[in-house]
Amino acid sequence: MKTQVAIIGAGPSGLLLGQLLSRSGIANIVIEQRSADYVLGRIRAGVLEQTTVDLLQQAGVAGRMQQEGLPHDGVELCFGGQRHRLDLLGLTGKRVMVYGQTEVTRDLMDARSVSGEPTVYDADEVVVEGFDSPQPSVSYLQDGVRHRVEADFIAGCDGFHGVCRATVPPSAITLYEKIYPFGWLGVLADVPPVSHELIYVHHERGFALCSQRSKVRSRYYVQCSLDDQAEQWSDDAFWAELKNRLPPQTAAQLITGPSIEKSIAPLRSFVAEPLRFGRLFLVGDAGHIVPPTGAKGLNLAASDVAYLWQGLRSHYAGSDTEINHYSGRALARIWKTERFSWWMTSLMHNFPDSGHFGQKMQRAELDYLFSSAAAMTAMAENYVGLPLV
Repeated sequence: MKTQVAIIGAGPSGLLLGQLLSRSGIANIVIEQRSADYVLGRIRAGVLEQTTVDLLQQAGVAGRMQQEGLPHDGVELCFGGQRHRLDLLGLTGKRVMVYGQTEVTRDLMDARSVSGEPTVYDADEVVVEGFDSPQPSVSYLQDGVRHRVEADFIAGCDGFHGVCRATVPPSAITLYEKIYPFGWLGVLADVPPVSHELIYVHHERGFALCSQRSKVRSRYYVQCSLDDQAEQWSDDAFWAELKNRLPPQTAAQLITGPSIEKSIAPLRSFVAEPLRFGRLFLVGDAGHIVPPTGAKGLNLAASDVAYLWQGLRSHYAGSDTEINHYSGRALARIWKTERFSWWMTSLMHNFPDSGHFGQKMQRAELDYLFSSAAAMTAMAENYVGLPLV
């Protein structure tokens, strides 16, 4: 089989790139190691920047999001037992959209089905070859038969543990990484959210986040030890710990219920440089990871997709200027976003080695943040998303 762009990975970044390419008349195939049900069943973030919303509109998949998504004009930070609101819309003229990544993926899957572009699920032993030659290829095993796809370009949208980055020779890539000494225990439950906007909590017992997926489905998190196991936490123990970290009035309003999903996510910051290797491009988690504080993972992947889509579209129109600048443009935004996610993580969490001085610095930073219009504006600008340049 021959195509113009072979996309490895059918998560939201791979499917979004495929949808944008298809609408631009560029042939593509999406190849995914897992089943469609597995991809759709992954529980992920749900706060979308305006740039991501705009990109979904350009892809023609924003209809259900506009009907069911929840626009948020602000966000709250809680410390010292008090909630403080950051007026995103008032400070920046922009808002964020709460719409689950699962729903984004579902919309993109439906659109791809309509487009008729090929998608391969349950592809075993995926191999990327010849990315440094004029004719790269991808092969995979399915039902005992090895299939081969020749393409002009390969987009590695296959995540942190995918084959694409692993195929690059170590001498050609530089990896930057920070592992955080704690995780997030997350619970998804069909209960109304405790607040109509997100609440990020700094507390002596550890960080907490009150988030949501809809008006009747909530997602809550508490900072936990990396030695913890999700199955060791009963629902009652989780709700009790969350209440302990919330102000009493907020805790009293919390509606609890049985968990639909419960898991522990480790936190890391990670960047690979560069993001282009001949005709292979790394996109999203294949090239970078941010801690979930600030909800930047999906949004940063979407900005990669925007840059690569623009580059490929220009290439097939006769100009390689944009595609040659893909890595540089993407990394410039990635590092700024990494900085914000690292800063917010450092600000809101308890670190085992920070001591009393570190705790005082966190509190001073939080006090300063809400006493300075400039500081609030800077945080709001980063939270709603930096522009694509």
